[in-house]
Order: sequence, then C-alpha cells, then structure tokens
Amino acid sequence: MSQAAALPDVVRDIDRVPADIVAKAAQFPSSILADVAGRRGALSGRIAPLAPSMRFAGPAITVEVRPGDNLMIHAAMAVAKPGDVIVVDGKGDLSSALMGEIMSQQCVALGVAAVVIDGAVRDSEAIRELGFPMYAAGLNPNGPTKFVPGRLNHPISIGGVTVNPGDLVVGDADGVTVIERAKAAAMLPLAADKVAAETKRIEDIKNRKALAPAWLNGALRAAGVIKEGETL
Repeated sequence: MSQAAALPDVVRDIDRVPADIVAKAAQFPSSILADVAGRRGALSGRIAPLAPSMRFAGPAITVEVRPGDNLMIHAAMAVAKPGDVIVVDGKGDLSSALMGEIMSQQCVALGVAAVVIDGAVRDSEAIRELGFPMYAAGLNPNGPTKFVPGRLNHPISIGGVTVNPGDLVVGDADGVTVIERAKAAAMLPLAADKVAAETKRIEDIKNRKALAPAWLNGALRAAGVIKEGETL
C-alpha cells in the first residue's frame, strides 16, 4: 500500500516551509520566484486576487473539495496555524461560492495569511474592504453545501500546478506561485540575483545604454531568423 493510500482523509500535522524562508520570499514578486524556479509553479491566470493590492506568502494547507461544497475548508480553518495559506482545489467550479465574508473574517481572526481557491467566492466588496488576501477563479452569489467529504493536507492539483502540504505559496497582483518546500531556500539567492540583474537592465534602458537585450541576436541566429554573423 502506498504512503498516500495509507493517509487518513484529514491530516492534521504537516511539515511547513520555515518561517524565515517565508519572510524572505515575501520580499520577491511572484514572477521572480516563478522565473528562478524554472518558469513553473505559477497557477493559471484565471485564479486572481480580488484586489491588485493583495499579497501574501506562507506555507500551504491543501484542501480538496467536491464542487460547491466547503465542508473541508472549514476543517482546514480548524487546523490552520497563523501564517498558513489555505489552498483549495475546487475543481474550477463557479456554480456557487465556497467562501464569503464570514469565513474571511474568521481567517483574519485565526491569523491565516491568505486563501487561494480554484472556484468561486462571494461578498467580494466586503472582502476587499477587509483587506484579506483572497484569490479565486470567479464570483457567484450562490452559497455552498457543507456535507460532502473531501481531503485535507493531501497533494492537490490547482491551476495546473501540483501543491503539497507545507509548500511555499506566494501571491501578488500578478497571481500565485508555488515552490516545493524542499526547494524554497535554494530559490532565494537566485531570486536576489535576478532582481539585481533586472534592476540593472531597467537602469540601462532608462540611460539608453542598452535598448535591446544582449542575448537577442544570438537567440535570433539560433532560431534561424537571421544568419550567422548578421545582427539587427
């Protein structure tokens, strides 16, 4: 029997990405982290913040629900620790909201850092006023049911990305990036280097020192667009 098959549906205790790694990762845009992680880990763009000012970083509490039922999200909130990010595989269903203002207020009181849902939410104006980072695939005023079983803290797939419990999750106006817990620390120096390189590139553009990237001609030759020795 595999380890996954032996797990109970509700897993209460998980290994989380360390708090110091989360704090350092929070300084970087989600795009930078996605780039240094191999241009992978970014969730589908349809999962977006309710307001562009929302941003967060934290370890994932993973939730799998049946479409339109939020029972397991309530279970996740019951086991979440301050700083956790609740990540919900809602199967992309937009026929009813899985969360609204009341649950968002509860998350704030519990210290939950954010919620990411591949599904719908409601009470969007109230959640924006609250300032709680809520990322969802859409909105719907219908309420959910609360009686269909699901799974808590198992691997899930959301927005085209596999998320394991305790993985690093970072979100901002561009969307959400997930980095495996074991790789998160190694991404931080790469992210710092990329920020430095991009900052210099922007300065060179503003100063008109380099109005085209240095790699452009080589890439065009490799693609067969221009001949060897030829430049734009």
